[in-house]
Amino acid sequence: MALLARRARRSLGRTMKAAVAPPVAVELAIPAHFRCPISLDLMRDPVTAPTGITYDRESIEAWLDTGRAAVCPVTHGPLRRDDLVPNHAIRRVIQDWCVANRSRGVERIPTPKIPVTPAQASELLFEVAESARAGAATRCAVAVARVRALARDSERNRRCFASIGTGRVLAAALESLAAAGGENHAGGALVEDVLAALVRMAPLDEEAARILSSPASLSALVSVAESGSLAGRLNAVLAIKEAVSSCDGTTCTGFTGKEDEIVDALVKIIKAPICPQATKAAMVAAYHLARSDERVAARVATAGLVPLLVEALVDADKSVAEKALALLDAVLASEEGRAIARGHALTVAVLVKKMFRVSDLATELAISAMWRIGKSTGGEDEGAVTRCLVEALRVGAFQKLLLLLQVGCRDATKEKTTELLRMLNKHKGAGECVDAMDFRGLNRLS
Repeated sequence: MALLARRARRSLGRTMKAAVAPPVAVELAIPAHFRCPISLDLMRDPVTAPTGITYDRESIEAWLDTGRAAVCPVTHGPLRRDDLVPNHAIRRVIQDWCVANRSRGVERIPTPKIPVTPAQASELLFEVAESARAGAATRCAVAVARVRALARDSERNRRCFASIGTGRVLAAALESLAAAGGENHAGGALVEDVLAALVRMAPLDEEAARILSSPASLSALVSVAESGSLAGRLNAVLAIKEAVSSCDGTTCTGFTGKEDEIVDALVKIIKAPICPQATKAAMVAAYHLARSDERVAARVATAGLVPLLVEALVDADKSVAEKALALLDAVLASEEGRAIARGHALTVAVLVKKMFRVSDLATELAISAMWRIGKSTGGEDEGAVTRCLVEALRVGAFQKLLLLLQVGCRDATKEKTTELLRMLNKHKGAGECVDAMDFRGLNRLS
C-alpha cells in the first residue's frame, strides 16, 4: 500500500507541474506578401516596380546602386530608380498588422516621408548660394538648415543633393561667408551649420575640394577646428581631410603658406581627442600633408606627434593602428622625425610587434617605418641607428622579416625587407635573443 501511495503522489506531482508550466512561445510569422523579396524582412517603405513586384525601397535602391544591371531582381525586366512608385495600400495594411500584433512585441512602422525631388533640392541650393553671396545670414541659415534636415532624413535625399553638386555650392558658401566675415565670423554658428551640411555630402568631388582649399576657407576651417563647438570641430577636421585627400600640390594652391596652421590644428585634435572619428580624420589629413612635403613632415614631428603615435600603437585597434602607422611612416621621411623616433624607447619594439599582428597593410607600413629608422642617410646619429637595429634583432624582427619573404609581399615591401635584413646582418653578433642559425645562407646579403 505504501508503494502504491508513493507512486500516486509522484504521478500527481508530475500532473500538477505540467498544469502550471508556462506555454511555449510561438514565433510570430510575418506574412509572405509583407516581406521584401530581396531582404526577406518586413517592408518599411514598400514601392512597386513596373513589373508588378513590390520591394522595400532601401533594398531595391541598394540593388540598383550595385551597378549590376537596371533590371528587376525577380522578373529580370528593365527597371530604373525613377520607375519605383510608393505602394501606400500595402504599407497601410502592414501598419495595421503591426498595430494588431503590438502585444507580441511588433512595433508599428512609421509612415515614410516624401523624398525630396531634384527640383526642390535645386531651389534650396540656389537660395543658399544667393544668400551667402549677398551676406544675408538669416536667409542663408534657414536654407542651410533645410538642406541639412532633408539630407539627414534619408539616404535617398542625401544622394539626391549630392548628385546635383551640393558639395560645391556649400563649399562656395563657406568661402563667401569666411571671406566676408573674417576669422571672427568663421567661428560663428552659421559657418558651423554650413560645415555640418557639407560633411554630409562626402566624399566631395574635385571642384568642391578645390574651393574648400582656398585661403579664406582654410582659415575658417582652422579657426573652427581650434575654437569651435565639439560638433563644429569634428566637422572642420572632416572637411580638412576631404580637402587634403582630394587635392595634390598641382591642383590645390591654397595650402601654400597654410600648412603650419593646418598641422597645428590637426595635432591639437590628435593630442587632445574629442572623439575617435575626429582623431582618425586628423591622422588621415596629417598623413596626406606630411607625405606631400618633407618640410611638413618635419613640422608634424617637431610638434610632438611621434611619441604620441608610438604610444597609441601599443593597444590600438585595427583602424587606428593602420592610420597611426601610415602617419608615422610619412613623418619618418624627415630627418627630425627619424631622430625623435630613434630616441623613443618603444619605437622599435612596437613596430616589430605590429608586424603580422594587425593586417597586411599594417605589416607593410611597420616595415617601411622600420626601414626608415634603420637606414642612415649620412650626417645622422650612427650610434642611434645601430642601437635601433640591435634592438630590432633582440625583439625578433629578423625572423618576422624572413617569414614575410617566404609568404610573399609587394615588390616595394620586398625591397625594403631585403635591405633591412642586410642592415641586421651587420649586427648579428649583438642580437642576444637571435639564434645564429637564422643567419645561415644570408652572407650573400652583406
